[in-house]
Amino acid sequence: MASISHDDTEPADGQVHDGSWSVNLEKPEYADSPESVVDDALTAVGQTRPGFHVNLVTHGDCGHPESYLFDALAEAVGDAASWEYVEQCGCGGHVTRVHLEDDWTPSDDR
Repeated sequence: MASISHDDTEPADGQVHDGSWSVNLEKPEYADSPESVVDDALTAVGQTRPGFHVNLVTHGDCGHPESYLFDALAEAVGDAASWEYVEQCGCGGHVTRVHLEDDWTPSDDR
């Protein structure tokens, strides 16, 4: 499996992606805010078309995504997506791949 490069990531900015993509949740503002990581991760999942995936590249200071992201994904997207831990980056960040299987839109009450 190919590594995810920081050069290949994009912000979670509202643009819907018609293919698989990677979102950069490793910027300094995410370092001490797992809540912001979760919010923007859910935004990124909502920007991904069914049949594709988004790589969530999360900040290493937040810890392994299993400790704060996986339950949030399960609660928010349910059966609309599946996810898997891919790897830890050389810089200490983590990559989680979320496969969107059905249409899903983030709710405003997160």
